[in-house]
Amino acid sequence: MSEIVLFGIENCEQVRKARAWLRRGGIACRFHDFRAEGLDAALLATWLARVPWDSLINRRGLAWRKLAPEQRRAVTDRTSAAELMLSDPTLVKRPVLQAGDRIVVGFSEALYASVFDPAGDAGAAPRA
Repeated sequence: MSEIVLFGIENCEQVRKARAWLRRGGIACRFHDFRAEGLDAALLATWLARVPWDSLINRRGLAWRKLAPEQRRAVTDRTSAAELMLSDPTLVKRPVLQAGDRIVVGFSEALYASVFDPAGDAGAAPRA
């Protein structure tokens, strides 16, 4: 099985919930902090090939609200969204879970249970 990586920022409540859920399930993962490690253009391109750009950009967070109105209006497609997320990775909706070939954006217990086992067995390997 390929490495499981959880992307986000340390102080994000949804990231903390996801990390706790994974720990409780005994699921080993590497944490990638956007603030400390940034966001690679190739990785973002991989995500955007599988996840709609408007699902990946966080329009509810503080980073979005701090943008000038013209910057927000300029985000109209995949290219403009990617440029903005690369310039400030905290604009990516969190957490992003990469488990095998699966890319999951956001956190809910039901969503994570469906990733790791359709029956909800948290210790099982991720579904492809």
